[in-house]
Amino acid sequence: MAYETQFFGFTPQTCMLRIYLAFQDYLFEIMVVVESVILKKLEALPSCRISRSEVRQSTEKFLHFMKARFHQLFGKMEEVLLQLVLSIPENVLLPEDRAHQQYPCSREEFRALRDEVEQLQQQCRAEAAAGQALRAELEEQKAVQAELEKLEQWFDGLENICRERGTGNFKESLEFLTQNCQKLQGVLGDVEKKSRKIKKRD
Repeated sequence: MAYETQFFGFTPQTCMLRIYLAFQDYLFEIMVVVESVILKKLEALPSCRISRSEVRQSTEKFLHFMKARFHQLFGKMEEVLLQLVLSIPENVLLPEDRAHQQYPCSREEFRALRDEVEQLQQQCRAEAAAGQALRAELEEQKAVQAELEKLEQWFDGLENICRERGTGNFKESLEFLTQNCQKLQGVLGDVEKKSRKIKKRD
């Protein structure tokens, strides 16, 4: 009865079980009240020889009889209620299911739609991951840009210092120093080679 459960918000069997338990609880409460009333009536009769235990036994027998009768009657009542009251006819359609009536589809069409939805979800996840990667790369580029700006400021500062001290263009000076360093490295290499030859001769 899944459709009934969707409509009512509870299973019909659960409803019947609650009715059964509620009736049993009320039956127990009524029997306690009846027993107390009988005991009061008997206390008012001084010549009565019925004891409390006899009243309790009779009450329990009557309760057992009532439970058995109710169980039989409840089976029939449950069948009637489940068929006529707590069931939805086949021609009735719930409001949330009217879309299926307006746009019917076969199982193959439903599977195709489900596959398409899964593909779109995968594409969305891939695009989200790509967007996250691009954002991370953009953050790295910002960090590199900041470092480049610092270097540029540092070079500008060196160039200003060189101008103030009359050394001319900083770029030319840097190129000159680079060339001299390369020449010195070459001379140093020649000296090392010659020293090795001398050591070999010795």
